Amino acid sequence: MRAARRDDRGRLRRTLLAVVATAVLVVPAACGGSSLAPAAVRAANDAVEGQVSGSSGTTTAGTAAATGAPGPTAGRAGGHRPGGVAPGGTGSTGGGSAAASAPTGGGGAHAATGAGSKVSCAGFHNQTGITGRTITIANASDVSGPVPGIFQSAQQATKAYVAYFNATSTICGRKLQLMQLDTRTDAGANQQAYEKACNDAFAAVGSMSAFDSGGASTAQGCGLPDIRSMAISDARNACSTCFGAQAVDLNTFEDTVPDFFTRNYHAATQHSAMLWVNAAVSAQNARTQMAVEKQRGMRFVYASSFDVSEFNYGPYVQQMKEKGVRWLQFVGSTDEAVRLAKAMQSAGFKPDVFLLDPTSYNQQFVQTGGSAVDGAFVFIDFAPFEEVHSNTELHLYESWLQQVAPGAEPTYFGLFAWSASRLFAQEAASLGGRLTRRALVSRIRGVKAWTANGLHAPQPVGPKQTSPCWRFIQLQHGRWVPVGGRQYLCHGVTRVG
Repeated sequence: MRAARRDDRGRLRRTLLAVVATAVLVVPAACGGSSLAPAAVRAANDAVEGQVSGSSGTTTAGTAAATGAPGPTAGRAGGHRPGGVAPGGTGSTGGGSAAASAPTGGGGAHAATGAGSKVSCAGFHNQTGITGRTITIANASDVSGPVPGIFQSAQQATKAYVAYFNATSTICGRKLQLMQLDTRTDAGANQQAYEKACNDAFAAVGSMSAFDSGGASTAQGCGLPDIRSMAISDARNACSTCFGAQAVDLNTFEDTVPDFFTRNYHAATQHSAMLWVNAAVSAQNARTQMAVEKQRGMRFVYASSFDVSEFNYGPYVQQMKEKGVRWLQFVGSTDEAVRLAKAMQSAGFKPDVFLLDPTSYNQQFVQTGGSAVDGAFVFIDFAPFEEVHSNTELHLYESWLQQVAPGAEPTYFGLFAWSASRLFAQEAASLGGRLTRRALVSRIRGVKAWTANGLHAPQPVGPKQTSPCWRFIQLQHGRWVPVGGRQYLCHGVTRVG
């Protein structure tokens, strides 16, 4: 009986990991090319190269500029690698000021409330979540549940931004107070968390949940601004007050991915394969991507799903060898990708391209995969963590993360939670005495090219469209390095269905 329960828990854990790994970003965007202005793309790429320190997002106003701005430094982090969720307490409601040993803040656009001119606080009034001294924001993320700590990094990143903000800034004399809520990898818990946020917080910020549909209607019903790390369900995207710093249209896929490989690995793309875990939306995502990739000139000779309980990848590898596969895209969790890579290595099968989505850009993949995963490609729409010393905003995120969760690794989900926190702080500060939930939602709807000061590619946050701008990295001898340059490539997006 105990063994059966352990097996059940193991299957549930693998299913959840597969769902999350494939539902978050492996998604496409609208026919006909990029909706971003060329200037926004240029500004994002300039920030990647360390040429500018300004934001290419929306124009905002600050109330108290930070001092002692750290400028970008040459080079990249020596042995820095991305990591998974690190230990660190979730605590209770809090946020507080940073310790005296905390790093200094950024100046100008990197100040906690942005670089805009000071706005009037006349007419500012207390309301839900706002007192004479604090503005309470809630972060509702999966911390416990079948996969403990799965999105703890999003809550840690939000806590880090609150610490940064409180050490350097105010909004009309008020500091931020963080309410940390655990959605427990459960739709019901998500709804309960948003009921509490509706009653006690002014806004929800930086949240990340595998079952984010649960509290979507609750948030909309009370008019709660929900500025998330990202949304991964149609219900959350349909919520009129909910937005993701990582903007996603769940029915689209970015053209940049197939275009990059047909241009640089054309022969390999004529012998392509798609392998995906048969769990939840993974199959839909894989088929959508394959449809777009075919439209963009790729030719598939093999496509298959596998069950979440599958541990023997040998038969799939053998079939790909027999069909002459040279380009392989995998849609599944990190541990499943590692098992596949080891099966390929054992069989002496190494395609020219082994492509994974951004969720595999983590420490677990590198450490557990070893030589079997060397050479793997990942497509990303954010600054790689190896560029921490040449990207001021990334440096701020990592530095303040260590203040609230010493030893924690920066993550993909945490990066966009930090971005969501900055977006909230800048837009709330820009409203001054006119700050209300409704006014903040209206401001966020107008955000069309948000980069969080070059932290990531321009995101159409308000329109909720997938960004057309992506980069590529490859694991070479245990280190992630950029391929195809450090610029974002913006080739538009394609809708399927």
